[in-house]
Amino acid sequence: MTLSITIIVAFAAIAIILFLLEIFLFPGVTLAGIGGALFAIGGVVYSYYTLGTAGGHVTLGASLVVYGAFFYWILRSKSLRRIALNTTVDSKLASTRDMGLNPGDEGITLSRLAPIGKARFGNTTVEAKSMESFIDEQTPVVIMHIEGYHVIVKSIQN
Repeated sequence: MTLSITIIVAFAAIAIILFLLEIFLFPGVTLAGIGGALFAIGGVVYSYYTLGTAGGHVTLGASLVVYGAFFYWILRSKSLRRIALNTTVDSKLASTRDMGLNPGDEGITLSRLAPIGKARFGNTTVEAKSMESFIDEQTPVVIMHIEGYHVIVKSIQN
């Protein structure tokens, strides 16, 4: 019986170590997280097998308390705050309408539009989408219409 309890505690300890590895070294769902879950479940299943129903229930309850306390401690500790990204994004995507572009404005392509590329209208460089299939670079274009952030252009030469 002492050996069984030692094995169950070892399973729980290995599960916690694997969960720590998952959290701090291998973020995402990796083998460490899956292994930790398997060891946690395996310890409880092994306790039901070797200690019987009463021992399994005690192990299940103790495991839930220990794992719950462990995760609560991890979430409350300053360890996660040190590795967490704490920056805020205070910029916004400028609308083409905010840039002063309007249908009918003429410009020139800076790259090949196949069908999307860069174009310049006055001093403003934007990502433009061709109404046609392809437009070579350094080709004069005109804005046909603006859909949200997409500037739809057509070659002036055609």
